[in-house]
Amino acid sequence: MKYIYCSLYLLFLLCTQVKAQPLSGNTPITKADTLRGMLTPLRTCYDINYYHLDVKIDPEKREISGSNTFVFTATQDFNKLQFDLFSNLKIDRILYKGIALKYTREFNAVFVSFPEPIRKGAKEEFQVFYSGQPIVAKKAPWDGGFVFSKDQSGDPWISVACQGLGASSWWPNKDHQSDEVDSMLVSIAVPKDLNVVSNGRLRNIGAESSGYHTYNWIIKNPINNYNVTFYIGKYAHWSDSYNGEKGKLDIDYWALKADSAKAREHWNKDVKPMLKSFEHWFGPYPFYEDGYKLVQAPHLGMEHQSAVAYGNHFKQGYMGSDLSGTGWGLKFDFIVVHESGHEWFGNNITSKDVADMWIHESFTNYSEALYLESSYGKEASTAYVAGIRSKIENDIPIIGIYNVNKEGSGDMYYKGANMIHSIRQLIGNDAKFRQLLRGMNKTFYHQTVTTKQVEDYISNYTGLKLDKIFDQYLRTVKIPVLEYKILKNKLSYRWTNVVDGFEMPVKVSLNAGVYSYIYPSANWKTVAIRQDDNTDLTADPNFYIQLKKSE
Repeated sequence: MKYIYCSLYLLFLLCTQVKAQPLSGNTPITKADTLRGMLTPLRTCYDINYYHLDVKIDPEKREISGSNTFVFTATQDFNKLQFDLFSNLKIDRILYKGIALKYTREFNAVFVSFPEPIRKGAKEEFQVFYSGQPIVAKKAPWDGGFVFSKDQSGDPWISVACQGLGASSWWPNKDHQSDEVDSMLVSIAVPKDLNVVSNGRLRNIGAESSGYHTYNWIIKNPINNYNVTFYIGKYAHWSDSYNGEKGKLDIDYWALKADSAKAREHWNKDVKPMLKSFEHWFGPYPFYEDGYKLVQAPHLGMEHQSAVAYGNHFKQGYMGSDLSGTGWGLKFDFIVVHESGHEWFGNNITSKDVADMWIHESFTNYSEALYLESSYGKEASTAYVAGIRSKIENDIPIIGIYNVNKEGSGDMYYKGANMIHSIRQLIGNDAKFRQLLRGMNKTFYHQTVTTKQVEDYISNYTGLKLDKIFDQYLRTVKIPVLEYKILKNKLSYRWTNVVDGFEMPVKVSLNAGVYSYIYPSANWKTVAIRQDDNTDLTADPNFYIQLKKSE
């Protein structure tokens, strides 16, 4: 029975995506969703500059206690603001200039009143002291929360993954993706026999006190809240470097001591080739100041900025499986490549609203194909992109509901990647496509953006009319259908199952392997052809469409 349970759980993992899963399109919208997702004046009135998260984590009691200091600049005059902390965590006090502030709570939102108005342009700070038992994940990273695990020796192995659930599930912050803190200090106290790994660089380890010592990690680059993380355990650590486009990039590896030999051999295969590939396609690694870390985690993986979570058990593919069904998916470690790809799309370029999470996931999913292209050529990458189409569900639109913290369909991964691949075909110039990706990472460097900004950038850079293509793939569940008929030396064709005005060119062939563009619209178009008994139409498989022959 134990073997059966393990087999069923493995099957579940293989059939489920590693990233935080989007909420169902049928999930009702509540006031709590609005408080979390809406940018009200109580949130836009202040811009976060710096956090100091200073906490103690008790592995035995599964408790967290400590404080977070908010340093901010007022963007307008105000005397009240909102920050976020899950209601199951207790606020002990909030201090401002030594004064305890009054506050109220509604769901997971906290409203703080100041004794006198904060004036526009003023730089102020307040400190929130809190404690309690944070939510424990049932199946991280899919549902989010703390992971209290044990290593092979029975020692504590603890981490957190909170994309989707929210960083406010374990620490107080302005929990909205639109406002990334400029820099941050993470101080975590743990029992003295354990290590703590977090984002950025290790500044120092504080002196032991009451059987605990404190690891202080400084983050110099902007970071979104759900990427702030920690890994607690008995770790082995080793360093390396990569000569990248901006000079020497520090690489740090953290693996459980029992797995360190296996990790050294396995990680060496993919990390530097991945960095080389992604710097080629996307531009310089975005966080040279903080370095790149790969950290063994007690869950499958997550794109934690400069401290990528790894739990793929040192296997090729996705837990040993090929997501594309082509064989190419077993040529690399999925977690190393995919989660590191998020350093560019997700961490460097971050969507302002989680409804636009396709910006993170579509480009990062396509990064897997680009890695294959760098390593094995274009045939490998195109086969991989076509292979992952089998996982597209077309259940709800890719773009979610704005202002309520709702993601769209999980199709943001596989369908989104295929949309990008189709646009690449329309560009028809791989060098220009590469410069597009590099230009995005340079133009939106360390910024939060909207779908409109990304759509406009791609359209303006390419000079192509892409608005209806974005509407089709991002905002509907309909696959474009190229309907055609061949009769008496004539080919007729049109688009069906498309949004109004959809006129995407597509390559087709009447002779195997020889493709030429046609320019369908919603109305029938007819061209003369040379016909024999074997004449039939095929579409270039690089386009994500369906073909329908009409009699």
